[in-house]
Amino acid sequence: MADLAEVPLVLSGGGWADYGLVDSGQGRKLERYGPYRFIRPEAQALWAPRLADWSADGEFVPGSDEGGGGRWRFDRPVAEGWPLAWQNGAEEVRFTASCTPFRHLGFFPDMAPVWEWMGGMLGGAGELSTLNLFGYTGVGTLALSVHGPVTHVDASKKSVAQARLNAEASAMSERPIRWIVDDAAKFAAREVRRGKRYDGIILDPPKFGRGPEGEVWRLEDHLAPLVADCRKLLDPKSRFLFLTVYAVRMSSLALAGLLDEVFADLPGTIEHGDLAVREEGAGGRLLPTAIFARWANPG
Repeated sequence: MADLAEVPLVLSGGGWADYGLVDSGQGRKLERYGPYRFIRPEAQALWAPRLADWSADGEFVPGSDEGGGGRWRFDRPVAEGWPLAWQNGAEEVRFTASCTPFRHLGFFPDMAPVWEWMGGMLGGAGELSTLNLFGYTGVGTLALSVHGPVTHVDASKKSVAQARLNAEASAMSERPIRWIVDDAAKFAAREVRRGKRYDGIILDPPKFGRGPEGEVWRLEDHLAPLVADCRKLLDPKSRFLFLTVYAVRMSSLALAGLLDEVFADLPGTIEHGDLAVREEGAGGRLLPTAIFARWANPG
């Protein structure tokens, strides 16, 4: 039976050559993405900024409601897409960043310590099979592909197309990766019916979304059945399930409680807490970005 750790963790990462959290405060954050600097809203930055100069190439200005709308405002020219890279051990994962209408830049830098942790869970064990649900533009998929076959699933045809381009840019097109445009919940249910198994699963669901055929995803309604199906795709020899959740009024302990119920018959441990990014420079503060829960079974 998996052991539940009640005390929350903080899983944090810092910047690297192509990304950094420069400063944060008063509901905003200043980040560098390769040659550019951007300002984006960040509700959890309750403190005052450390720096007086927030010169940036662009800023995402949120809409007047809570629907997540808004627009980019640029003070200097910014390319429609530009190359970035993340070092994954001896490999370099290359991908394209861009200013999307959803305030993101084409990848989630706070996931870097998650990718590193998953690599540690899989490292040295030979060819292991993993599943990336809600895989977005595939940076995590490419990080996992060094350890064996990966199934990448996302409802957005555009995101999967970008993930393929990122694989080409990383010279990883020949890796055993299945690129699938599908509703994550429907795909997982079909995999259960097929009797499939995986050594690891990563779940990064949105609060709300739609599948390629108009399927509606609501986190509060659909997360528990999806986690139950993911459990059926794992067995006592599997290594992990990692679940991240953004922008919800929910505790990480609630996510851990769900895993504790669903994974009660498996060995290992269940942990939970916050994802965070540390500001650059001496005394850099931790900016929380998401909550997570994970089942780990090192074997």
